[in-house]
Amino acid sequence: MSTSRTRSLVVASVMLLTAALPARAVELGAVIDAFQRAFFSSGLHEEEQIGYAAAATILGATHPVDNPEVQRYVNRVGLWIALQSERPDLHWQFAVVDSEDIDAFAAPGGYVFITRGLLLRLNSESELAGVLGHEISHVVLKHHLKALQAAARTSLVGQVASYKLAQNGQNSAVFDQASTAARNLYSKGLDKDDEFEADRAGVILAARAGYDPYGLLAVLQTLENVDPNSNRMQLLLATHPSPEARIEALSKITGSLDEYGGNGEGNERFLEMVGKLAPPAPVAATIPAAASHSPPAH
Repeated sequence: MSTSRTRSLVVASVMLLTAALPARAVELGAVIDAFQRAFFSSGLHEEEQIGYAAAATILGATHPVDNPEVQRYVNRVGLWIALQSERPDLHWQFAVVDSEDIDAFAAPGGYVFITRGLLLRLNSESELAGVLGHEISHVVLKHHLKALQAAARTSLVGQVASYKLAQNGQNSAVFDQASTAARNLYSKGLDKDDEFEADRAGVILAARAGYDPYGLLAVLQTLENVDPNSNRMQLLLATHPSPEARIEALSKITGSLDEYGGNGEGNERFLEMVGKLAPPAPVAATIPAAASHSPPAH
């Protein structure tokens, strides 16, 4: 996920927590108490609270594509893959967002987004499954949640202590300091090892769901042929290992998944759905992929 987006996620979390506070006198105390519960605990409620704020922020910067049929389709594919994971009971929600950027991202609690720009550069349902499997794996493995909580533990403890010592008109300054710390939690994005791990786990999830495990590799080959100076790729390249590095890492494990494969039924419906979206400006060379799968019954 992009650095600019991740900076705003925690800001939205703070705003969400403060929205319902009625009294100025208790505002900061309630904020910090709620912030501690959300970012220092590991329960499902706290994860969903953070995820809701993150998703709201993402959708505040853009908006879902206005095509219910396409949205239902991506949700069906995504949910089927998520059901193969270790966290099938999350309230999974998927959306295509109206951006020409080539990107996909996730938020804690089961939110997964893919941009229109990336969707239109995919060639098959197995490639879509590879992308969604990667993002689902971030959620399953709690990569964003863990990164946020680790940063909070090093920064918010001091802010909470400062608040408890500040009793005379210092709330505003402490709140500003806490907000600054929060904005920085996601500023560097996820660790590159998290991205490699999500690639590996995502390929396995896609294979479990009956998709061609080489779908994600085909996507990375497409990204490898995009001009790295293209504005559409800047956010993705700034927060992920290079496509070349990801291909090399995945190539070490895909041989063990050769027994998986499908019959290509999903490709027809994929092309039908993609055909309902307006084509973007051409920025990438398309590499055909022979990915296929045995589709789930919907």
